[in-house]
Amino acid sequence: MRSATFLIKCMVAVMLAACGGGTSTDSSLPSMFLAAANKGQAGRVLTLSMPAVEFLGNENETPELARLANDGMAEIVKQHPDLFPAFVASLPMNNVPAALEEMDRAIAKLGAKGVQIFTNVNGRPLDEPEFFRIFERMSKTYDLPVWVHPTRTAKFADYASEEKSKYEMWWLFGWPYETSVFMGRMVFSGMFDKLPKLKIITHHLGAMVPFLGNRVGYGMDQFGSRTSDEDYEGLRKRMKKRPVDYFKLFYNDTSINGWASGIRCGLDFFGSKHVLFGTDCPFDPQGGPLFIRETIKALDGMKLKPGDKRRIYFGNALEMLKLKDV
Repeated sequence: MRSATFLIKCMVAVMLAACGGGTSTDSSLPSMFLAAANKGQAGRVLTLSMPAVEFLGNENETPELARLANDGMAEIVKQHPDLFPAFVASLPMNNVPAALEEMDRAIAKLGAKGVQIFTNVNGRPLDEPEFFRIFERMSKTYDLPVWVHPTRTAKFADYASEEKSKYEMWWLFGWPYETSVFMGRMVFSGMFDKLPKLKIITHHLGAMVPFLGNRVGYGMDQFGSRTSDEDYEGLRKRMKKRPVDYFKLFYNDTSINGWASGIRCGLDFFGSKHVLFGTDCPFDPQGGPLFIRETIKALDGMKLKPGDKRRIYFGNALEMLKLKDV
């Protein structure tokens, strides 16, 4: 347990550095964040960096690690509310009862404005019945969003003949695949019919889905025609709307490294009411400012309507996280 605790402390330290803190919650903020505050720039919502909590320990160890992480983020928000108006709680997803308990504590006592989970739980898909209570409580009890970040390592081989993924393909293309498949599993498992008020925010602007919008649309209008050993056609007929329309229910951040054409594609598919500003700061070649600068440049270059721009930059977040417009 001691080694696992050390790992989580290191992970929290990385998160603090990523979001503007140092290696402890009482350290001074870097000059770039202080300068941003002095210029009146918008605050940042904290989420924990990778790896997922459940990756670091067994089901008996991870609840304590999640508490440590959430306490640390809550302390940052308390100390620097102008820079960090809110945080999103991490959960020990390999222990669902403990995850529900930590969800309640983090939201009700610490003031978390949502939870962050990952696209699989140590290889298990999130449409397994055991995880339904996580989505149900976030939707019915708290009406707050669930952030979803892709997770995959080099151990996920690209080909059956190999033991691992090469050339960092697990990250470059594996992560968008993870997110896209997660979205599909949520759609076809009936999650949105069971929980119509559920709000899920995907990372990387819905990954592969917007670019393949018509493949998702016309292709899955034929859902089941390619499969003979499952009654997918019957499932499609029982769905209340076209499959592609369920995919459009996801919310998504703009974190695709400032690629204007990709952001335009995402906006065309999801609409401005389902897109939130996000940058992946500080994981860029310049340690933070590059992705922020390029994403702002991309959005401002699109000549969006004032209402759409407001929603993307902060309006959607204010509404979903139930924050005051200051």
